[in-house]
Amino acid sequence: MRTLILATGATLLATTAFAQMAPPPPPPGGPAVGWQQSTTIAGMVSRFTLTPPGDLDGLILADGTQVHVPPHLSAELAAAVKAGDAVTVNGYRSPTGPLFIATSVTDTANRQTVVDRGPPGPGLAPPPPPPGMPMPGAQNMTAQGRVQRPLRGPAGDVNGAILEDGTLLHVPPHLAFQSASLFAPGQSIAVQGWALDTPYGRVVEVQTMSTPATQVGPIIPQPGAPLPRR
Repeated sequence: MRTLILATGATLLATTAFAQMAPPPPPPGGPAVGWQQSTTIAGMVSRFTLTPPGDLDGLILADGTQVHVPPHLSAELAAAVKAGDAVTVNGYRSPTGPLFIATSVTDTANRQTVVDRGPPGPGLAPPPPPPGMPMPGAQNMTAQGRVQRPLRGPAGDVNGAILEDGTLLHVPPHLAFQSASLFAPGQSIAVQGWALDTPYGRVVEVQTMSTPATQVGPIIPQPGAPLPRR
């Protein structure tokens, strides 16, 4: 019995020590592996980024930093922060690309703070349209211009770009690898897809795209591939 008690006590001590050494879980919406210690950055909001349905999903700061904010916080972010405002952002630097994953955004002038407490529960968010179907109000159109900068999703993959005229482009995740080369800054590109005009600019859900040397499309989600990120 004494041996059993000692063994049990040793097991509890080992378990306690392991729990103390184990790292905390990653932040809501943050990368699953390789994430870094929470930190704070500051800057001025140059513009917002958009999902194909027109929800806000982040900020571009004046220094060029892309900040990802989960799109379920779109309404809160729009109410708290305006383009040109100075903000402080708490969160994590993505280990897979030049991206900052926000867990909170504070407007330094009005002191309003938007905090990510995780996505809404099942059934609380409207479902996206079926693959290949446009969002209400979207129109099929073409756009062309030079790439100002690529955009990245929360996993660090290149999932779109901003053109020099301000148009935002989005492609589905299974084409992220191809998009990385096509969305190089300065690259001339032409796209066709579903375009939605919003108070924050135009966003195009790309169906086909081409450069002077490459053509991709039509873009059809592959069997078993993840649906476009909303």
